[in-house]
Amino acid sequence: MKLIFVYNADSGLVNTLMDIGHKAISPQTYQCNLCDLTFGMFKENKKWKEFRKESDTEMEFLHRDEFEQKYGKQFDYPLILKQDDELSVAISQAELNQIQTLDELIERVKIVSQLPASN
Repeated sequence: MKLIFVYNADSGLVNTLMDIGHKAISPQTYQCNLCDLTFGMFKENKKWKEFRKESDTEMEFLHRDEFEQKYGKQFDYPLILKQDDELSVAISQAELNQIQTLDELIERVKIVSQLPASN
């Protein structure tokens, strides 16, 4: 079983710089709560990084363009998918947007990593 985290952002240097600018200038309109929770302005949140490294759950992190190219599917981003034999939504965009703190995200990830996949 693997969790796939898909950010509501595209890959590449130009897109990264535009995202940083958007977060700095207009954080209230930034459209990737997963990015906000797991990353600061320039680097990954230390607590999140430690959680990832200590977790027994396999995790893959992709920008939306990378995900769509690799998996050939589209969703409302950001979201977290669970992959067993098939892909299923573990934490939807709407659910992610309700999460207010990194601790809350970590607890949700722990819970979904223990649940059987459902489609």
